[in-house]
Amino acid sequence: MYRAVLLISKNVNNQKVVQISKQRNPVINRYLSNYAQNDAGFSMIEVVVVFLIIGILSAIIAPSWLAFVNRQKLNKANDAALAALQQAQTEAKKKKLSYSVSFQKNTTTQSVEVAIYPTKRGDGSNLPTNQINTWQPLGTGLGIDSKQLLLGTNLNGENTAGSSVSYTSTPKITFDYMGSIPNANFGSIPTGATEPPGLKILFTSPIGNSTSPNNVKRCVIIKTLLGTMITAKDGQCN
Repeated sequence: MYRAVLLISKNVNNQKVVQISKQRNPVINRYLSNYAQNDAGFSMIEVVVVFLIIGILSAIIAPSWLAFVNRQKLNKANDAALAALQQAQTEAKKKKLSYSVSFQKNTTTQSVEVAIYPTKRGDGSNLPTNQINTWQPLGTGLGIDSKQLLLGTNLNGENTAGSSVSYTSTPKITFDYMGSIPNANFGSIPTGATEPPGLKILFTSPIGNSTSPNNVKRCVIIKTLLGTMITAKDGQCN
């Protein structure tokens, strides 16, 4: 690859100086120069292959990522609903008043909203209707965007479970001054089950641009007269 070159020169004293220098073979120099020029960028085929690989990976990863984001949104909404119910139950026992929790889907903003408010005194007499608090977006301060969520319930009346889930109702659950569920009807025991369905507040996403509910669901269920709450998902929320 290299060749020896004899260099003869004179120093300051006019004496001859012999030096041997290594120089690269000119043929190799030309080859390396051509190689560097050819390797200066990417060919069109290489660029197309890279974009093709990126497209395939995106097609594989995107649905899983969107499903993950949707589940996280449902989990947050469900946690906020549970917190609202627990807050009402705590306030009822602390203040010795009946407290109610109502949920609605705002038809203007499309956000899920919640209201927590006292309804009856400890002696059972009704409080004035102006005691109801202003509706608040579910999970205020927690960064929950509920505009794309569906609000569902199996309640067809206050503390009364019906036979099916509806996505057009405005459910209301009331706790008495002891934090229990007065006059509760937890529904009929389904075939093959051993206990009634309970009072359900559930969240899901619509399928595409429709209003049909997805199979991925999250819900809060009140199971007993004492106001025992559990969280469930998917088929358990139907």
